[in-house]
Amino acid sequence: MNKRLIVLPVAIAALAAGAWWLRDGGTAHRGDLVLHGNMDIRHVELAFNASGRIAEVLSREGERVAKDQVLARLDTTRLALQLAQAEALSASQRSQVAKLKAGSRPEEIRQAAAQRDAARVAVEDATQVHRRQLDLVERKFVPQQQADSAKNALDAARERLKSAEETLRLAELGPRKEDIAAAEAALAAQEAAVAALRHDIAEGELKASAEGVVEKRILEPGDMATPQKTVFTIALSDSAWARVYLPETALGRVPMGAKATITTDSHPDRKQAAWVGYVSPTAEFTPKTVETTELRTSLVYQARVFACDGSAGLRQGMPVTVTIALDQPASTAKPCPGAK
Repeated sequence: MNKRLIVLPVAIAALAAGAWWLRDGGTAHRGDLVLHGNMDIRHVELAFNASGRIAEVLSREGERVAKDQVLARLDTTRLALQLAQAEALSASQRSQVAKLKAGSRPEEIRQAAAQRDAARVAVEDATQVHRRQLDLVERKFVPQQQADSAKNALDAARERLKSAEETLRLAELGPRKEDIAAAEAALAAQEAAVAALRHDIAEGELKASAEGVVEKRILEPGDMATPQKTVFTIALSDSAWARVYLPETALGRVPMGAKATITTDSHPDRKQAAWVGYVSPTAEFTPKTVETTELRTSLVYQARVFACDGSAGLRQGMPVTVTIALDQPASTAKPCPGAK
């Protein structure tokens, strides 16, 4: 038999198989969908929530940082001085409130009582003087003017006694509730000022919002920082996904949450667990006015396949291969228990 007649059908069969592989969306075999894409990693731009001159920058590009790790600090010397002043005023007002709440001291009450007793004795003395003057006036020994003067002195002594008695009563009652409330309100205002300054000083530290890797260090010590100026760009460690495109023929065969694996060119034998977390509701390319069957099968839908271990071993824009088993049963369980 002519060998050319045998080789020709084999070649045609190989070409047909390759065409079927491409038409089926790049599947390794009939049960798996193999897609090629690139990694995406979420980023966060960190800036101070205050304005000031940067005193320290503590992290560099490529450094892995933990959540709440201090990355940079502002110069807060002026704020520290203002805080010391506010704390002193707050302490003074706190003492005033304590004084009002404690009321009059026993010594003050005894002093007021002694003044009341002295005023009472003065009234008795003035009464006796007035009586003697009246007797002398009746006996024509002194003029009426002296009796009138004694009467005026008696009235003044009685008024001083009333004042001393009121002073003693107020000392026993203690401060008014309104005075205490006003002092407490002033104390609250002072404490709020202290809290505000402490908050401003705390905002002088720039902390990492989540675990990640420093991608860009933009400002340096001596630079002026504002809330509008980014200091660091952090690539987050707990969120990485492969951006791939599902062919229309496989769209109905990949349920949301389907398990998948991600491999990289640098480690093709290392499979990282993943899951399908997003499929675009619209085609990536606008269909033509008249869609034939062939055109419909060429439409693709953007999908995100999330890595269970976050960005471990993965980099932004890295080419990856994603393998998804088709026709997986829908499940409500977490695709990656304990994943980041």
